[in-house]
Amino acid sequence: MNEIIDFLDLLSIKKLSETKLYLLLERYKSPGAIKDADKRELSSLVGRGIADLIKSAAIDNKNRERYKTIIEKLQIELIPYYSDKYPVWLKHIPHFPPVIFVRGAILPEDEISVAIIGTRGATVYGKEIARDFASRFVDCGVTVVSGMARGIDTQAHWGALKKGGRTIAVLGCGIDICYPPENRKLMSEIIKNGAVISEFSLNTPPLAQNFPKRNRIVSGLARAVVAIEAREKSGVMNTVRWALDQNKEVFAIPGNIYARTSKGTNFLIKEGAIPVTSADEVLEYLGIQYTKVEKKAKEILLDKKEQVVWQELSFEPIYLDVLSERLNQSTGSILEVLLGLEMKGLVKQLPGMMFVKNFDV
Repeated sequence: MNEIIDFLDLLSIKKLSETKLYLLLERYKSPGAIKDADKRELSSLVGRGIADLIKSAAIDNKNRERYKTIIEKLQIELIPYYSDKYPVWLKHIPHFPPVIFVRGAILPEDEISVAIIGTRGATVYGKEIARDFASRFVDCGVTVVSGMARGIDTQAHWGALKKGGRTIAVLGCGIDICYPPENRKLMSEIIKNGAVISEFSLNTPPLAQNFPKRNRIVSGLARAVVAIEAREKSGVMNTVRWALDQNKEVFAIPGNIYARTSKGTNFLIKEGAIPVTSADEVLEYLGIQYTKVEKKAKEILLDKKEQVVWQELSFEPIYLDVLSERLNQSTGSILEVLLGLEMKGLVKQLPGMMFVKNFDV
C-alpha cells in the first residue's frame, strides 16, 4: 500500500512527465527512494523546479485515507514497469507507461492479442462485425483489446465475454471511474475475465486530451489492430497512427463509400491497411491458427492412439466409418478413443455417429 501511495504522490506532480519518472525510477528503483533522494541530485536529473515539487509532494491525510479505501474496495493494483506482473510485450513500444493501474489480471497468454477499434457512433452492421470478430478471436485463444468506449469498443468486449474469452479494456481516465457510466456492468465482467487498466492516476476525469495518449496502449498491448468503422477524423485514426509507429499490422473493414462511418476505414485501405472481411483472414495473416480446443489438446497429454485420431478430426463433422477408412482401423477401436476424447472435453459427438472437435471448450 505504501508504494502505491508514494506513486500517487509522484503522479500528482503534473510537471513530472512519464519520461522523467522513468528516468528517476531507473536511478532510484522505487518511488519511496525518489522521494527520499538528495534534492541537489534530483535537480541535476529533472531540474530544480520538479525537484522542489518531489520533496514537497504528499497527499494530505484526508485524501490519503480516501485513496486507501478506494484501492482496497476496488482491489486496484499498481504495477510499475520493473515488476514481473508488468506485461513484457508492452515494454517493447516507445513511450510505454512507467506504471499502470490494474483491476483484474493481465496474464502471459494475453500477449496473443488483437485490438478491435471503431467509432462510438457505430451502425448495426459495425456492431455485429465487432461481436463476430471478437467471438472468433477468442475461439482461437486470442485476447481482445479495446477502449471500453461506446459503440464498437463495447460490442467487441461483449463479443469476447459472451464466448468465454479474455478481454482487456484501456481507460482514458482513472481506474476508479467507469466511463462511459452505462458500461458499469461491462467493466465488472471484464475485471472477472481479463483486466481493466489505466496509466492515469486515481480520480482522473475522462478528459478529451487523455484518449489520444491512451490509444498508444491499446495498440501497444496488441499484435495487430482491426479498424471496423471510423470517421475520417477520429480516435480510431489516432490509434492506427500509434500502431504504425509501433510496427503493428493494421486491418480495416471495407464499407459503404457513402457512409460517414466508413470513410475512415476506406481511407486506411487506400493508404495501405489490409482489407479483411472475416476474422479468419486476420488470424491467418498473423499466423494464429489454433483454437482454444487446440490449445487445451496441447496441454493435455494425449497417448499415441489419441494423437492419431485427433489429427484426423476438424471442425467439420466426420462420420465414424470415414475415420475408420482413413486410419485403417476398426470402428470399435476408434470409437473407444473418440469417447475418451469426448470425456476430456475435446470432441463432440453429433447425431449419425459423426464427430467434431469441440468449439465450446
